[in-house]
Amino acid sequence: MSKELLNITDLYVNAGDKEILKGINLKINKGEIHVIMGPNGSGKTTTANAILNNPAYKKVSGKVSFDGEDIGNLKTDEIARKGVFMSFQLPEEIPGVSVTNFLKYAKNKITGKPVKIFEFKDELKNYMNELNMNSKNMERSLNVGFSGGEKKKNEILQMLVLNPKLVILDETDSGLDVDAIKTVSKGIEMFKNDENAVLIITHNTKILHSLKVDYVHVLVDGKIVKTGSQELAEEIEESGYIKYKS
Repeated sequence: MSKELLNITDLYVNAGDKEILKGINLKINKGEIHVIMGPNGSGKTTTANAILNNPAYKKVSGKVSFDGEDIGNLKTDEIARKGVFMSFQLPEEIPGVSVTNFLKYAKNKITGKPVKIFEFKDELKNYMNELNMNSKNMERSLNVGFSGGEKKKNEILQMLVLNPKLVILDETDSGLDVDAIKTVSKGIEMFKNDENAVLIITHNTKILHSLKVDYVHVLVDGKIVKTGSQELAEEIEESGYIKYKS
C-alpha cells in the first residue's frame, strides 16, 4: 500500500489577476511532518487554500492528489470529508453555537455516523485536560470571547476530535506565548501517527522548537527554493530569508 498522502505537481495558482504560486511541487507521505516557511506574501497561505480548492484562488495549471485521488475538481467540503483539516490564522467566531455542538455536528458530517453525546463529552474533557483547556469552555459559543491562545487551542482540539488524515496548520503559532505554543506542539504530538501527516505553514520557527519535523521547505515568491531537514529552519532563524530572495 502506498505511503503517499499528498502530491502537488507543478501547481500554478492566481488570486484575482495576480500570479501567486509559480510551479509548486510537494509530496507528503503518511507519518511525516512537513513545514513550509517563507516571508510574508510568499504564497504559503495560498498553497493551503489551493489544496482545499478555496474558490477565491484559481488553479491555472498543475495537479493536487490526495490519498491517490485527483481532488482538483472537488469542493472544499468534499475534500474535508476525505480527511483534510485546516486551521486558520483567524479562527471564526460563531455566536449561539457551543464548542460541543459545533464539534458534534462536524464529527457527524465527517464520519456520517451519529455521535453518542455522553461518550463524546467525556472524549472532549479528556482532550481539553491534555491541552490545559478549561472544560467549561465546552458550553461557550465557539471562539466568542476567547483569547487568541484559546482560539488556537480550540482548533487543535478540533483536529484531535475529527482525526483527519492530513492536518494543515496555517500560522497556528502566530501571536502565541511560549506556553501556548508548547500546548499546540503537544496536541500535534498527540495527533501524529504512522497513518496521518501534518503540514505546518509559518514564517518563523517558534512552533518547531518542541517538534521533530521531517522536511522544511522554503517558499519565496511563489516557488519552493530550498528543501532540507530541521537544520534548515534553524539556519533561517539565524540569518532570515535574504539569501533566498532574488
